[in-house]
Amino acid sequence: MAAIADACRAVASFTTRLCGPMLIASAIVSGAVAAAQGPGPSSSEFNLTEPQPGVYVHLGRNLPLDVPGHDDIANIGFIVGSRCIAVIDTGGSVHIGRELKAEILRRTALPVCYVINTHAHVDHVLGNFAFKDDKPHFVGHTALADAMIRNRPYFMKEYAADFDAAPSAEQVVGPDQRVDRELSLDLGHRTLRLIAWPTAHSDCDLTVYDERTGTLWTGDLVFRERLPALDGNLKGWLAAIDSLSRMNSRLVIPGHGSLSSDLAGSLTRERAYLLALDQGVRDELARGQSMQDAIDHVALSERGRWTLWQDVHPRNVARAYEELQWE
Repeated sequence: MAAIADACRAVASFTTRLCGPMLIASAIVSGAVAAAQGPGPSSSEFNLTEPQPGVYVHLGRNLPLDVPGHDDIANIGFIVGSRCIAVIDTGGSVHIGRELKAEILRRTALPVCYVINTHAHVDHVLGNFAFKDDKPHFVGHTALADAMIRNRPYFMKEYAADFDAAPSAEQVVGPDQRVDRELSLDLGHRTLRLIAWPTAHSDCDLTVYDERTGTLWTGDLVFRERLPALDGNLKGWLAAIDSLSRMNSRLVIPGHGSLSSDLAGSLTRERAYLLALDQGVRDELARGQSMQDAIDHVALSERGRWTLWQDVHPRNVARAYEELQWE
């Protein structure tokens, strides 16, 4: 019963709770991770690569959201045009946002004209405030503004240490430029094509495609290594994967995990987990089984293929159970 209660509480507040801690990991594991990882990176160790010309990526660390270093788990970065720069996600704290900004200043004097958020989860957006004084356009899905407003009180309460000094509402910076379906942005001899997706991983997913290099920033529509986390709609995510699989790209930058030149392969693995989740929950419901039983038995064949299983999978099952039981 305790597991069901925990899962139900997670489902009831999942839109903001994914922006908050994952299910609490064991004290032993958390302690070991904290000792191994320590605090967020300093400027000298802010790992930044240039996998394509003018495309810079900082890879987030594979940590839960309830340990030291939780503000640095998302893949973030920037793209340089001849006129200006677009930042793609800003990390889970003002500190990480400032680290990213410092790396930009080390490489170019061009201004940041756009800060693009791929969705509203805390690990991707809380660094926005570090760029506010530069007066860029903050760009996101048409549903992003409402999601940021909805999550703001939770961010301020649960992530106070990740703000700049005392947390304040103005530090949760939402978009002033919204993407309804598609939008093209010109950085100077470099065009970015933004696509706003129906509810999938979240209710405000956005992808960014750099036409010059064929680089696709997927946000959390694509996870690699780290188990996908469901916060939106399972059927919608599977539909988004089908659409993504028809896109051409030479480099995939997922929301979490390693870079890849194989979009199809990344989507195949992710689809396999989500299909196992979908079919497993449907089977449990057809047999009249409880949510607890579903949590204990669904998609276990996938367990060894992903990290952070125990932190994420029980809540995915609960979320899918809630969605599918009313079909």
